[in-house]
Amino acid sequence: MLLTVYSREYCHLCHDMVAALEAVQPSYGFQLEIVDVDEDESLEARYGEWVPVLVAGCERLCHYHLDRAVVEAYFAKCK
Repeated sequence: MLLTVYSREYCHLCHDMVAALEAVQPSYGFQLEIVDVDEDESLEARYGEWVPVLVAGCERLCHYHLDRAVVEAYFAKCK
């Protein structure tokens, strides 16, 4: 399972979300991909000021802060 965080290098909320995901990663065993939206014009246009945005496949799970309940519900339905 792959989770993607769309982020920016200088964004403290992005760093916080990644750290929170890394803390729960051993429990769920997902892979984590971090994509800097500033390196791609289309991603910057799509996510703009919404970063960080957590995405699983085509589903946007949360933005700004990790919503652990939403992530847990997502993993529960994927079992």
